[in-house]
Amino acid sequence: MEVIQTTDAFKALIENIKTDTPNYKDPLAFGICRVDLGQLNVDKSLQATYPLINWDENFGSAAIFIRALAEQGIEVDFSQNEVVCNINLEFLKSCLNAFTPYSDEAYGDAHKNIQVVSALYSQIVNNGSFEGEFKVCFIFEDAALESVEATYLKLYAISQAKVGLREINLNGAFGALPNVAWSNGQPIELDYLREFEIELKLSGEYPHIDFVDKFPRFLQHIIPADNTRILDTAKVRFGAQLAAGTTVMPGASYINFNAGTTGVSMVEGRISSSAIVGDGSDVGGGASILGVLSGTDGNPISVGKNCLLGANSVCGIPLGDACIIDAGLAILEGTKIGIYSAELEKIKEVNSGVSIEGEIFKGKQLAGLNGLHFRQNSLTGEITASRSTREVKLNAELH
Repeated sequence: MEVIQTTDAFKALIENIKTDTPNYKDPLAFGICRVDLGQLNVDKSLQATYPLINWDENFGSAAIFIRALAEQGIEVDFSQNEVVCNINLEFLKSCLNAFTPYSDEAYGDAHKNIQVVSALYSQIVNNGSFEGEFKVCFIFEDAALESVEATYLKLYAISQAKVGLREINLNGAFGALPNVAWSNGQPIELDYLREFEIELKLSGEYPHIDFVDKFPRFLQHIIPADNTRILDTAKVRFGAQLAAGTTVMPGASYINFNAGTTGVSMVEGRISSSAIVGDGSDVGGGASILGVLSGTDGNPISVGKNCLLGANSVCGIPLGDACIIDAGLAILEGTKIGIYSAELEKIKEVNSGVSIEGEIFKGKQLAGLNGLHFRQNSLTGEITASRSTREVKLNAELH
């Protein structure tokens, strides 16, 4: 592309690209990433690191990237759900020519794609790069995942709250991501370690392995909000979403991918994949929120605002606001729960429009109701629900 001098010329170029490119369509998401390649399989992507992702935004930058690829003889197939292409110095030069009218604004929030291209161009000119180390990825349809690059792009979108939890298709992620050894944030092929185990160990170069998994840890890729605390890096998987003010304590806590919090929360227990915890809620030490594969009959669990899951409790149904499950108690879809008539009327008062009648209920029948306090009678063993008499509030100074 020739150097573009004015913003009007830039806008005209974008329209020209969209008009002249057969079957052109705006991507759902796109970004430039640095890829860690395999030690044995040098063409195999192990991890993709995005300094910036675009989700349903910045379509002008996407058009420039697509034209720059075309000038290198790479035609983007818009019929594919996802497209991953290698980029080189000529691609970056072409993009910078097009972005010239905005170059003075490259370090502002409005034009971060220019900053990415400019920084990468300088890095390659000064330091060089290995072929295939940098790629651009486009996602055109929210379909099952096929590549490492597209999988990471979607995981970034969740962890950066570009999309809500449970809102995008993550099918295929486990198949797309390789199982690798992680050492200081870097992925290492297990086959490489096996093949060179003797040489590495004898030379004292065998790496310290932090863990083995398909997913990296949250803090390897995400910078959390200032008032968010994660006291153990192993406790949050990449692809989790943590709202500002969330505290994740060490010990029995864990937050899986496509799960997390929507507000200020204390997490000392386990939030399984697909589970969501609302603002002001406290997941007590060792408490577990079940995932869709853990006994919820495929129904994802949301915990409402200002709820308390007592230590070592199990939540197997969705909860409304201001609910409490006592310590050590398991509330599952099939759990039989008694509600005395006087308490039932109080519960109805805070759940307008909900018709519930009877004395014995299955947990599934109480799913999503507000103001429930689940207890177990220590003499009879009976599990009951009553109207919660207090609103759970977190200590503001700790968040």
